[in-house]
Amino acid sequence: MESVEKNIVKELAQKIDNELKKVIVEQEELIEQSIISLLSGGHVLLEGVPGLAKTLMVRALARTLSLDFKRIQFTPDLMPADVTGTKIFNMQTREFELKKGPIFTNLLLADEINRTPPKTQAGLLEAMAEQTVSIDGEMHQLPSPYMVFATQNPLEYEGTYPLPEALVDRFLMKIIIDYPSNNAEKEVLKRHNEGFSSIDLDKVNLEAVCKAEDILKCREQVEKVRVDEELLEYIVKIISETRNNPTIDIGSSPRGSIALLQCSKACAAYNGRDYVIPEDIKKMAVPTLRHRIILKPELELEGVKPEQVLGDILSKVKVPR
Repeated sequence: MESVEKNIVKELAQKIDNELKKVIVEQEELIEQSIISLLSGGHVLLEGVPGLAKTLMVRALARTLSLDFKRIQFTPDLMPADVTGTKIFNMQTREFELKKGPIFTNLLLADEINRTPPKTQAGLLEAMAEQTVSIDGEMHQLPSPYMVFATQNPLEYEGTYPLPEALVDRFLMKIIIDYPSNNAEKEVLKRHNEGFSSIDLDKVNLEAVCKAEDILKCREQVEKVRVDEELLEYIVKIISETRNNPTIDIGSSPRGSIALLQCSKACAAYNGRDYVIPEDIKKMAVPTLRHRIILKPELELEGVKPEQVLGDILSKVKVPR
């Protein structure tokens, strides 16, 4: 990166961060990882119990970025055409016209994605991988930037459909949101007591800090971030360990190593650097890999979490200096 452009990404990230904190209390990791995913050009799977501001965060982000935003509430009776759109016969022109579905947007919120059958979930696959949608054999390009945030409740299994591995692997990151601390919850109550409404974001005075072209320019800068040879080897060793670890049934694919590389570069740029350091890789390893590994069934029954196994792997793999 040129010295003048070096901090463009950091400055924009800081502006987005400041705006999101007007509506989101304490969830530093959620905000930071969401911005890094945006800079990386990837999609995000948000997991947490209802009421932890997942939907609010995405709505606030869309407003801050001044991007076109649409939301799909996934339900068991939702059909693929409800997501992608379909062609309808126009009686006046005597021709079929495309009625675009909500997938044609910049920022898509797929709310409770595990409540809809795999057939409908698959409607997102092409869009997330290729940024295109095929309707009746015709391919349509989606707007750029294009990003999907999908939410799911980890505790409720009745009436839900677990996401297929192919779809889960398309998410750059899986962010797990936990309960707020007592102080944070008190701050939430204080804001609501003073008139804050998560429904009416106009009252919060959220500012649009950038446009689509600014995001694309930042992504170009992220691509230019330098990664030394030994750091590439470090990523390969981490991924290789997920495939050879005795506690893991299925390890990460090469898509996982690419995701870890991309997020590490975005993390470096987020922090104002034009080069990656080992700490960037270690920081991004868990959110980019936790959904790409499958533990042995007996370990899952014992309550072992992917985060614990990944933590062990990171402590074993030698860090380059």
